Amino acid sequence: MILPAVRDPRLVSVRRGGHLTEADHQLLALWAATCAEHVLGLFEETNREDDRPRAAIEAARAWARGEAKMMATRAIGGHAMGAARPLRGAPRFAAYAAGQAACVAHVPEHDLGAAAYAIKAAAVAVSPDQEREAARAERDWQRQQIPDHLRALVLEDQRRRNSICWSVFEA
Repeated sequence: MILPAVRDPRLVSVRRGGHLTEADHQLLALWAATCAEHVLGLFEETNREDDRPRAAIEAARAWARGEAKMMATRAIGGHAMGAARPLRGAPRFAAYAAGQAACVAHVPEHDLGAAAYAIKAAAVAVSPDQEREAARAERDWQRQQIPDHLRALVLEDQRRRNSICWSVFEA
């Protein structure tokens, strides 16, 4: 579970009584989609016919542009996670990252789910002696992609939820 028991109102959309603007919610969805897309090839290498994870990333972006409804986007994310369930290793984590990215439309805090699963995908895609460095490199790359004005908030959230995100955000 990547969602906290106590929600940070800064990461709850204004529509749901929090402080996160629609524009910033959309930027978090785009960041999550970017994180997921960065490792999508790890899924597609062995699952070429299954386009559910790619469709989830595209849906997240369409939602952020105002071209898709939240419920439809969330459902597409669920389909991507369905693609992940029977798999193991990097393809599984990459598909989960895509599903989580689409679910940001519903709950902004799924952004860290997309990022965490992408880090796990990158880590298990290499030999065990290279996992830590691959995870660190993926985490650092993701952090470079965070929109500037959201950087402090996302980094604080990574510290706050690191333990429920498999500790992938620690240094």
